[in-house]
Amino acid sequence: MDKDWETRVAAAWATLDDYAARGDEAAFRAVIDALAAELPDGSPLGPFERACAWDSTGHSDKAVPLYREALARGLSGHRRRRTTIQLASSLRNTGRAEEGVELLTPELDAPSDELDDAVRACLALCLSSLGRDREGLSLVLGALAPHLPRYQRSMAAYARLLAAPEGEDAARR
Repeated sequence: MDKDWETRVAAAWATLDDYAARGDEAAFRAVIDALAAELPDGSPLGPFERACAWDSTGHSDKAVPLYREALARGLSGHRRRRTTIQLASSLRNTGRAEEGVELLTPELDAPSDELDDAVRACLALCLSSLGRDREGLSLVLGALAPHLPRYQRSMAAYARLLAAPEGEDAARR
């Protein structure tokens, strides 16, 4: 879409908290719906923006089919990865954490970008919802370690140990 549309979408998103403070999330979704209606038929951006609006206003159940539609329409690049993360989170929120794990696991091997830590954080939540807390904690510590001013090496090692089978973990201590 053109730069003007992108600027208007970004401006709308910058007002979300104002709508939320007034308890008028429906009005915010109407703004996003109007912007999405400007897009050409078949554009993946419409369902993506609408899904984000539903998700950001507490309606993961309504966001899931729209995220899927955006992906089916060929959403690509940065927004495709955002959609994958957000869809996985919404699936977890609606009791389908295993589907979230299936979506996010391949993202661990995707080309690195600024969303890597978000992938790991969301995957950790999905794993925790499935009772796989050690794996989730391992992902979170591994994502956090590079950002620490000290203890990077030890935190990365602890992350690896948490992901190791239990017997192997004890043998390395």
